Amino acid sequence: MSLTKQTLIDSVMRQCDLNKSEATKAMETLLEIIKKKLASGEDVLASGFGKFCVKEKKARRGRNPQTGEDLMLRSRRVVTFQCSSVLKDGMNGK
Repeated sequence: MSLTKQTLIDSVMRQCDLNKSEATKAMETLLEIIKKKLASGEDVLASGFGKFCVKEKKARRGRNPQTGEDLMLRSRRVVTFQCSSVLKDGMNGK
């Protein structure tokens, strides 16, 4: 099962003793800040959790898997996530 935004809001609501609208506003604000920073090309580092990195991908040749037709994939930016060693150790029971 995936962790949804609503599940996160409910957790924030319980753990921070906030009402639902305050927890929702806090979660939406946090996500908006992260999205704006990533859209502007900045990396987002959350100590003890990980780092969201913006990577540039160059244009390259590709292939449509349904038709086999060759095509050119445009250059683009993608977001990658690098897990912190603290989180990695916690996931592996260290």
